Amino acid sequence: MKNIRNFCIIAHIDHGKSTLADRLLELTKTLADRDMDNQVLDNMDLEKEKGITIKSHAIQMDYNYKGENYVLNLIDTPGHVDFSYEVSRSIASCEGALLVIDATQGIQAQTISNLYQAIDHNLEIIPVLNKIDMDAAQVELVTDEVCDLLGCKAEDVYKVSARTGLGVEPLLDAIVEKIPAPEGDPDAPLQALIFDSVFNSFRGIIAYFKIKNGSIKKGDKVKFFNTGMEYDADEVGILKLKMHSRQEVECGNVGYIISGIKTAAEVKVGDTITHSERPCKEAIAGFEEVKPMLFAGMYPVQADRYEDLRASLEKFQLNDASFVYEPESSLALGFGFRCGFLGLLHMEIVQERLFREFAMDVITTVPNVSYKVYMSNGECKNVHNPSGLPAPTLIDKIEEPYIQAQIITNTDFYGPIMKLCLEKRGTLKGQHYITADRVELTYEMPLSEIVFDFYDKLKSVSKGYASFDYHLIAYQTAKLVKLDILLNGDPADALSSLIHEDHAYDFGKKICLKLKELIPRQQFDIAIQAAIGAKIIARETVRQVRKDVTAKCYGGDVSRKRKLLEKQKEGKKRMRQIGTVQVPQSAFMAVLKLD
Repeated sequence: MKNIRNFCIIAHIDHGKSTLADRLLELTKTLADRDMDNQVLDNMDLEKEKGITIKSHAIQMDYNYKGENYVLNLIDTPGHVDFSYEVSRSIASCEGALLVIDATQGIQAQTISNLYQAIDHNLEIIPVLNKIDMDAAQVELVTDEVCDLLGCKAEDVYKVSARTGLGVEPLLDAIVEKIPAPEGDPDAPLQALIFDSVFNSFRGIIAYFKIKNGSIKKGDKVKFFNTGMEYDADEVGILKLKMHSRQEVECGNVGYIISGIKTAAEVKVGDTITHSERPCKEAIAGFEEVKPMLFAGMYPVQADRYEDLRASLEKFQLNDASFVYEPESSLALGFGFRCGFLGLLHMEIVQERLFREFAMDVITTVPNVSYKVYMSNGECKNVHNPSGLPAPTLIDKIEEPYIQAQIITNTDFYGPIMKLCLEKRGTLKGQHYITADRVELTYEMPLSEIVFDFYDKLKSVSKGYASFDYHLIAYQTAKLVKLDILLNGDPADALSSLIHEDHAYDFGKKICLKLKELIPRQQFDIAIQAAIGAKIIARETVRQVRKDVTAKCYGGDVSRKRKLLEKQKEGKKRMRQIGTVQVPQSAFMAVLKLD
């Protein structure tokens, strides 16, 4: 055990985590040259296309240090705030962390957020300054920032270039020297924490674990502590780029178990694996329960694929524990699921992965956050969906979630960012100058205001120089109204939203204009209206497609023309009464990108 090191790499987006992981794998000769690739651990097509890490990946390396062989278990983590749950799980399975900071950009919001998480778990932090070979690198300046943040000395900060491999070798020695070996008792009853799982259509569910006490052998009878289910360990092993089976996985190590589990509900991330004959007394304190930030409905495009969608979501949840769902139905879209996400990017990735991995094409409704509705009889309800809102006469007050946002930016963009935050009903709570020209702003603002386009706008006003991180703090009373969108007088419940009273008129007008562009013209006029209760606040009309019925009347009495026009008018009227309006999927998505 004293020769095992478990560590993760944490950083802001694009600071070079995956590239640094590539160099570590090359130096330890974990992969053959033919298997090496750029960002080799980002094995999902989607990760390569978008250039971001979505899943944390575990891989084992062997390293010889001063004549002794060491086993290094590396977990590479995502940097985006929407995947912070992946980071928290990786941190819970490690004893140390490499904190990577870009020498050209300095400390960013997500760097600080991930660092605090690691410190809370008592991880040994090794600061690494990356991209020192770039012309724009400010090595001395950023080193001073890091020393202020961590309270370390300048010589403790490792300066590397992950792209060229410069300075990476001393980092491997530092991992061995500074990160403590895992603590645990090899002779105690087995205690292993499940930190991830994946569904394989041939082998069932594969669970990834880290052993805290005891050891696990092939063929052992094991029990999952929280679910109480018992299985045979058909195969156990360690994780390189592919899975390598072993007769035994020892205490302190990271590995996988295949036990022929077919039902997704039986494996929960954060559960503890133990032996059936000699179980441990208590489960390992797992991770905190994930709290979704926003909710949206997901419906199959073909209504008869509801059960297929349920099966796909079950399998998908194994690989993404931050995703939650429950069944719901909609008048417009039939049966589907109410899904919880950590942010808009997370929602987009889930939709894309369902299509690629399970061939599930889904329609998503307008996302919204969760509100607390206090009824006049004293009861309190959690409402995730505008259609679940009780009648206005029964409501005493509505509370919406507030977040604390940390924005780090150049002082040049101080003004535009403050203006943006004020528009989003934000309150400035504090400011802290990291250096003479970089400032950290702390704001309190409603979660519903940042869900849609806040991140995009922040990047625009700061020319890409601002970074942003947030966490939920409390619920506060707000003046919210339910905005309904009516098509031909019928409410389209998938487009309705809960919105602040002051923004309702502008938002309603924008939606009506957007839908007018997107809904195809029919043989009859389509009225698009935005309404609060019985009051219509905005309206647009999609004009009908008309046939020129008077074209054949090239002369004669005007009454002939009028007779034909009256006959057409009657037909149009009947059409409008029985005609239905199909809303294209692009309309649901366009509502998110109104600007």
